[in-house]
Amino acid sequence: MRGPVIVTGGGTGGHVFPMEAIAEALRARGLAPGEIRYVGSRRGQEGRLLGEGPVALTLLPGRGLRRSLRPYDLAVSALAALGLVAALVTAVALVGRWRPRCVVSVGGYASFATCAAAVVWRVPLVLVDFDAVPGAVHRVFRRAAARRCVAFGPPADDEVVTGTPLRAAIEAVDRSDAARAASRAAAVPPIEPDRLVVVVMTGSLGSRRVNDAVADLAARWASRRDRTILHVTGQRDYEHVLGRRVGGDLDYRVVAFADMAELWAVCDVAICRSGAVTVAELTRLAIPAVVVPLPGAPGDHQRRNAEALAAVGGVVVIDDASCDAQSLAAALESLGEASTRAAMSSALAALGRPDAASAIAEVVEGVSR
Repeated sequence: MRGPVIVTGGGTGGHVFPMEAIAEALRARGLAPGEIRYVGSRRGQEGRLLGEGPVALTLLPGRGLRRSLRPYDLAVSALAALGLVAALVTAVALVGRWRPRCVVSVGGYASFATCAAAVVWRVPLVLVDFDAVPGAVHRVFRRAAARRCVAFGPPADDEVVTGTPLRAAIEAVDRSDAARAASRAAAVPPIEPDRLVVVVMTGSLGSRRVNDAVADLAARWASRRDRTILHVTGQRDYEHVLGRRVGGDLDYRVVAFADMAELWAVCDVAICRSGAVTVAELTRLAIPAVVVPLPGAPGDHQRRNAEALAAVGGVVVIDDASCDAQSLAAALESLGEASTRAAMSSALAALGRPDAASAIAEVVEGVSR
C-alpha cells in the first residue's frame, strides 16, 4: 500500500481552512481518509478545527519565532527554537515510518519540521503559497520543492497558479441581486433594501486602529438612512467599540464574531485587512473593498496582496497609519455608485479561482505518481 499524502501547516485559521479544503479535494479525487494525514502544531488552531474529522491529525511541539531583539522576545525565541528541534526530530521519525507519497505544505511555523523531514527522506514536496510574498518557511524550502502552487500570476517555471482554497460555506455564497435581497430580508433584524451595506472584518483579534476609525465613521454617519455597517470587532475590542455606539438613523450593528458566509451574502462593500484568505474571499465572491494592510506583516505580504488587487482596480488601499473616519468616508464615498462597484467586482472576479483546491489536488497527484 502506498503511503499517505501529508498536508502540513497551521498556526492560524488562515492556514487551517485551506488544509481542510485540500484534503476534501483529495478525497473527492478518490483518496480515502486513511490515505491523508494532517500535521500541525500543538499551539495552533489545528487541534480545535481539524481534530474531530475523519482525517488523522498529528500535532508537533513548537511555536513561531519572535521578530524582535527585546530580551523577553529573545528568550521566547530561544524556547521556540528548542521546540522546533524537538518537532524536527519527531517529524523525521514519523515521515520515515509513514513513507508518504507526497508532503503538501500551506506554510506557517507548524510546517517547518515536516518540510524538513520530506527533504531528509526525499519525499516530493509541494509548497502552496497564498500570499504575494512566500513566507519564511517556504523561502527556505523553495529550491527543494517539486512544485509550487501560488495564488497570483504570472507564474515562474516551477509554479502553478491555483488560487487559494476556501471553505465550502464561502464557495457556496450566492451574491446575485436576488439572493442578496433575500439574505437581507432574512437578517435579524432585516436590513432595509435601499441601504448600502458595509461589512467590517479585520481578523479574529481585530484591529484597534480600524475599529476606532469605523466607530468614528459611524458617529459621523449617525444621521444617514442609506447606510448599514456590520462591524465585526474581534473579541478584544468588542466592549470598547460597543461602548462608543451613538444613536441616530444609521443602522450600525456591532458583534465580536460572525459567520462570514452570512455577512458576505449581504455585503456591498468591505473594510478589511489583506491577508491571504480574506483576499481569496474578496476575489472569489467579487466584493469591492477598502483594504488596510497590516503593517509589519512578514515580508510586507499584506501590502503586496493589496497592491495585486488594486492593480486591477478591485480595491481602494488605505495605509494603516492613515486609517481614520475621514479617509474611510472618502474611500466609501467613491464606492457609492453602483456602476463603480460593478466595475470593481468584475475586476476582482477575473482574479478569483473557484477550483483552487481541486487544482492543488491535481498538482499533488502529478508529483505523487
